[in-house]
Amino acid sequence: MKKILGVSLTLALVLTGSQTAFGGHREPSPDLDAFWDELARTVAEGDFEGYAAMYHEDAILVSGLSETSYPISQALEEWKQGFVDTREGKMQASVEFRFTQRLSDETTAHLTGMFHYAVVDGAGARTEQFVHFEALLINTNGWKMMMEYQKSLASQEEWEAAG
Repeated sequence: MKKILGVSLTLALVLTGSQTAFGGHREPSPDLDAFWDELARTVAEGDFEGYAAMYHEDAILVSGLSETSYPISQALEEWKQGFVDTREGKMQASVEFRFTQRLSDETTAHLTGMFHYAVVDGAGARTEQFVHFEALLINTNGWKMMMEYQKSLASQEEWEAAG
């Protein structure tokens, strides 16, 4: 009987939308919002060291686009030249984020949404990508991304609908 009651109580909490059964759900904290603003700043300014510092040292990049996963350190090495080129004025880069689901407490966060990455090269040619992604973060003396999952390409229409 206790097992049935426990399952019933858990199901009732889920069905009624209780947000406090397992640690609570609130609007993301201002410092979590600041994390994404800072990430966008590092891309726009070509601040590779600042960008790399946003990830936990053991973070993982999961790529649905290439159907693989690997340590963020490897991804950072692949992305580094773009930061150098941006910092040196050889190109301009920007990233924006829109979230469709934000689950968090004081120490953990899971976010689902899209990012829009745009580059203007030295010749003025603009390329852009819209990508569905998920992020898993941990907050121990500041937010750090543990996992970035670039799921699939998105369309501009999907981006606009998420705004």
